[in-house]
Amino acid sequence: MSQLTERAIEKSFIRLLNEVPFDKITVKDIVEDCGINRNTFYYHYEDIFDLLHKVFEKRAAEVLAEGIAQNDWQESFLRCTLYALENRREIYHIYNSVDRCQLERFLYNVAGEIMLSYVRAQAEGMQVSVDDIGTIADFYKCALVGIVLEWLDGGMKQEPEEFIRRVGFLQEGSIARMLARAAQESGAQQQSGA
Repeated sequence: MSQLTERAIEKSFIRLLNEVPFDKITVKDIVEDCGINRNTFYYHYEDIFDLLHKVFEKRAAEVLAEGIAQNDWQESFLRCTLYALENRREIYHIYNSVDRCQLERFLYNVAGEIMLSYVRAQAEGMQVSVDDIGTIADFYKCALVGIVLEWLDGGMKQEPEEFIRRVGFLQEGSIARMLARAAQESGAQQQSGA
């Protein structure tokens, strides 16, 4: 029963979010739309910001559960941007709100998982430290999220496939070169320490 109630609350919240900006939605609006009382809402969520946070956590889990293409970060990231495009009003109602950081955190989490999976797959068989793999993944995560935030600022006018494929083309081979340098340094350190 508890999960059904949470799903109903989240469904009402998302429906409202597609109609009005996040800053204009109240707990009263959600409970009236959902047909529950305030106590039931507060039993499940601390406040509307907690609800937004949990919705993003679930969305991130859903996106990541679809599977990350280890050999094709572009495909995984394209799915995320297409979701944003399909839910444009919802995304902009959050993006232009006081709690924009929730959307940014969501983007960083998903992009981080995608890039970490990709970099790990590329590093297989190489002597690269976990720290270096994380640093390379973080570098590309920040670059990709920055590009997506610029895309959002620009009104999502450019087709996501176009700019993701272009970034992929331009960075092609750079992750392999970074990993090779890290492996080379690791090998040199091992030789000097031996």
